[in-house]
Amino acid sequence: MTRQPRARLPRPAARRDRQAVWTPAALPDQSGRLVVVTGANSGIGYVTARELARHGAHVVLACRNRQRGLEALDRLRAEVPGARVELRRLDLADLASIRDFAAGWEHGPLDVLVNNAGIAMVPFARTADGFESQFGTNHLGTFALTGLLLPRLLAAPDPRVVTVSSEGQRFARFDLENLNAERRYRAAFAYVQSKRANLYFASELQRRADRAGLVLRSLAVAPGLTRTNVLTGGANGARGRWYATLTRLLVRYAFRPTLEGAKTSLYAATVPDLPGGSYIVPDGLFQLRGEPVPRDRERALRDAATAHRLWRLSEELTGVRYPLPPATPGPAGVA
Repeated sequence: MTRQPRARLPRPAARRDRQAVWTPAALPDQSGRLVVVTGANSGIGYVTARELARHGAHVVLACRNRQRGLEALDRLRAEVPGARVELRRLDLADLASIRDFAAGWEHGPLDVLVNNAGIAMVPFARTADGFESQFGTNHLGTFALTGLLLPRLLAAPDPRVVTVSSEGQRFARFDLENLNAERRYRAAFAYVQSKRANLYFASELQRRADRAGLVLRSLAVAPGLTRTNVLTGGANGARGRWYATLTRLLVRYAFRPTLEGAKTSLYAATVPDLPGGSYIVPDGLFQLRGEPVPRDRERALRDAATAHRLWRLSEELTGVRYPLPPATPGPAGVA
């Protein structure tokens, strides 16, 4: 008896709903736009500044360390001959530095503010103003800077604020009573909590702009796993040789190139039809890698009550009040 050949099952069709590859080459012309990128001396901030300058924007590199900022400025000018770029010192861990930056603004309207600078999972420390360093730098510094620059932003015809959060914010157990590490400090917990605060801030800024009838667009982004020095530089540089070696190996082999991580920031800063309040993330598994897409299924985007309370607390801690009409009472009676 002759055995009949086994029928071959058809192979599953390739996924067709995957986002097409998006590259910075797709950026529209940025000529005539003035942009501030915080933390622009390295990592995602540097690539964001470089690509915006490559497409014609006048970019201000806002950096804490002047020497590293100058090195980044020289590198950017070498990579993009003719780029319109400048350096200004800004330390988000120091409210006096933030106020000096805003008070010394010599340009006119500001088209885009990219709130990129931040620190990650560092040993416990306090900022110059006594705040837990990750909450103070990543959220309060961003909140204060945006508020103080808001008049410059509102003078522009189509202003945007892009705030870099993190895919890690999804794992935060947000505790309004322990934002400043009053009870206990855990580096990873404090980090993801500060990144959740970034998302609350971006969404609440959009709600307040909408209530005031302003054209301002506030957007948040998550970069995904990206090769930067945020885990090994700054305060993390004192963690010791084994930490540095293992972390560098992890970043090198598990994380993706910096240009990939900068895509969501560049997308949010430039794509014409993005609505305010958008949250741009990589489209891959757990938002760790992939192409930039808007994501609206995020609980924090709808938690207006917590965002409102965080805003009020941030005003009290920084002393910065936004030049917007008075807010209406928050959801569920929150004032």
